[in-house]
Amino acid sequence: MGELAIRVAGLHKIYPGRETPVYAVNGLDLEVKTGECFGLLGPNGAGKTTTVEILEGLNTPSSGEVEVLGRRWENQASEIRERIGVTLQETRFPEKSTLKELVGLFRGFYRDGLEPDEVLARVSLDVKANSYVEQLSGGQQQRLAVAVALVGDPELLFLDEPTTGLDPQSRRQLWDVILDLRSRGRTTVLTTHYMDEAERLCDRVAIVDQGKVIALGSPANLISQLGGEHIVEFAVGGESPGPDPAEFAELSTVLGTRAEGDGYALTVGAPHQAIPALLGYLETVGRPLARLTTRQVSLEDVFVSLTGRHLREEEAEVAKPAKGGRKRRRG
Repeated sequence: MGELAIRVAGLHKIYPGRETPVYAVNGLDLEVKTGECFGLLGPNGAGKTTTVEILEGLNTPSSGEVEVLGRRWENQASEIRERIGVTLQETRFPEKSTLKELVGLFRGFYRDGLEPDEVLARVSLDVKANSYVEQLSGGQQQRLAVAVALVGDPELLFLDEPTTGLDPQSRRQLWDVILDLRSRGRTTVLTTHYMDEAERLCDRVAIVDQGKVIALGSPANLISQLGGEHIVEFAVGGESPGPDPAEFAELSTVLGTRAEGDGYALTVGAPHQAIPALLGYLETVGRPLARLTTRQVSLEDVFVSLTGRHLREEEAEVAKPAKGGRKRRRG
């Protein structure tokens, strides 16, 4: 994974606004190594989807340098398209077409590629080759979209939130497809709202907020940078408002505090010291403990620490696609 599949330097994308310009991407720098699964994380409006669209050639930058597989969209677009695969957040195919017909149709767009039967086998849809699209479950349709993206045998695959809305079994089946790609030395760029997905699949992740990369590294390294190894989550009884989170900052081994829903979350180094200290403090201030749980620090905690928000799907404007088309949310 020494060579670069993607290089981005000083990327900007500016849209005109009513009063001031809107900076969807604001000086973003990024490098993706050949052969890695790279995660791009960020809430809706952070700029990650705009960035991915520019990398895929679906959008043009206002300024900055973008290289994909050592080539530039300005003068080598056809060469790039022959070497990449794209799966959008939602793909709609003609319902009365069979899977083999559809994959065969897309195979015809490439000079070189894979046979439809081989591609369908890779995504575990070979037994459905002669079935109609309308007979597929949601998870099977997502795997069909991946099959279409793979039929050109791409060196680089873009997957934009491929498991959103799927049941756990369907998510795991798509995970297997992504892990198989990595084992074959192919490069994957994955956007996702699921932290467990990013931790499980990605060699490295970039957290994007306000159009810039604010953290970059392996999931394990980013988690270690938070300092503590455990999170203590709890709620207190009594009258509202509750204590300010800062009141818990001086407790034993507490490294970070924040409000969390109807309670609090403490990042701690040693739960066996922090919990007795917490209980003693609550008794002192006359606040009964309503609930308490402990868990290990996760990538979600890193994201919340950096942005003050959880990485979850939020309400956003979604353009309705034409029938048979594909759509992309802004993010």
